[in-house]
Amino acid sequence: MKKLRLGIFGMGERGWSLVNNFLLLGCDLVAVCDDRKEMLERAERDFGKGFVCYDNFDEFIEHGLDVVILTNFFHEHAPYAIKCFEKNIHVFSECISNGTMAEGVELVRAFEKSKSIYMLAENYPQMKFNREIKRVCDTGTLGKIMYAEGEYNHPGDPRDAKFSINYKYKPSHWRNYLPATYYVTHSLGPIMWATGATPKRITAFPIFAPIDEKYPTGRMNGDRTAIMMTHNDDGSVFRFTGCAAFGGHGNSYRVCGTQGTIENLRGMGGKVMLRYNSWEKPEGVEEINFYEPDWNDKDEEFIKKSGHGGGDFLTCRMFIDSVRNGVQPPHPFNIYSATAMSSVAILGHRSLLEDGMPYDIPDFRKEEDRVKYENDRLTPFIGSNGEAPTLPCCSDPSYAPTKEQVEAYKELINYKD
Repeated sequence: MKKLRLGIFGMGERGWSLVNNFLLLGCDLVAVCDDRKEMLERAERDFGKGFVCYDNFDEFIEHGLDVVILTNFFHEHAPYAIKCFEKNIHVFSECISNGTMAEGVELVRAFEKSKSIYMLAENYPQMKFNREIKRVCDTGTLGKIMYAEGEYNHPGDPRDAKFSINYKYKPSHWRNYLPATYYVTHSLGPIMWATGATPKRITAFPIFAPIDEKYPTGRMNGDRTAIMMTHNDDGSVFRFTGCAAFGGHGNSYRVCGTQGTIENLRGMGGKVMLRYNSWEKPEGVEEINFYEPDWNDKDEEFIKKSGHGGGDFLTCRMFIDSVRNGVQPPHPFNIYSATAMSSVAILGHRSLLEDGMPYDIPDFRKEEDRVKYENDRLTPFIGSNGEAPTLPCCSDPSYAPTKEQVEAYKELINYKD
């Protein structure tokens, strides 16, 4: 089988951590692109010199690539994906697909003119317990799905210099301006995957709890998390967080039907609890089932060595399988699901800023929905050329860390003005 020619844009921690998965899946790393010289040097040191390094994306995609992995800044993927579509290069895109609503419109329009396979690289659905939740949902034994929860809780020590240097290495970094609703795919993706539902209406509320003034920070958002709820296309309701930080790190998911419920258990590793109504349980199954599922996968050896609970390898495999078979990935990884999730992130923040005002989620399959947002470029982030944000990133627009906190943060990351 011919090896796919792979290029990676963004050789930070995510790009670096994904390389070995793609090499295992029959790809040949032929080009990397990053505007930081030290990242290119690290790539050569860690992966040899059998590829070409670029610091310019337009030159990079002229290399003769089959697939491009986008691991650049969280909210800046769409313009680069569009350039790939123009050359019919397949795209694996980390985090949200588009940083503004207008970019979502442009992304879909460009995709529909291309022959590219596009996949949102959301890996949490492939964690073992989330695969089991989906498997049980697919049996139909839970009955009609009514409700689901997704919680991605990832607090971090603001004194952790290594994390700050790797992940928010300058005051204008996107993580310092990240709204509480935006980093949504780790909480929303698994429940969309398990249930097959797509959000149609969003409302969101913030929990304002800034980092204590005794700690260093450059974060311009004092919201510790957002609690979001959606009404979905199948009549169900979801409740989920963005990237939460309310203590006790962990990820938890729950799906409730008319006949039963399945959830992974907080603090219990990969264990799940599956419960049925006593009068509606399947034959030969207990009313209450508490167990750790098996992988039941031919690539278990590679999965167990992979990051994010095995999700990295499995997500990469899904993408490569889609490319080799010439079919778009399933819901919620395809471009229409991806732009729906990004719309939840973006419009959820606007709901949060407006005391929970509900917003309808567009379907970018429909031109009438695209037209509504084709000029909507509002953003809470600093632009790539230093342009000021056009939306506040925090529910309290007047919030800012103290001067002392910011100076301590700059010292932590060895930043020089």
